[in-house]
Amino acid sequence: MGKTLAAKKTCCGDRPRCRNCPVVLQRLEDAGMTERVGKRRWRVVEPPSKLQLMAARVR
Repeated sequence: MGKTLAAKKTCCGDRPRCRNCPVVLQRLEDAGMTERVGKRRWRVVEPPSKLQLMAARVR
């Protein structure tokens, strides 16, 4: 079992996006690094590297 992350309620849309933004967690899910557990909860399957996390935040 991986670590569970909770997303913020809404996205603020700042650039770069914050780490617990729902958009960033969704992008990491699309890349296969997290899986959705609940409406605002994700479980880390494979910890993203610093470069992968920054790419999800900036894109």
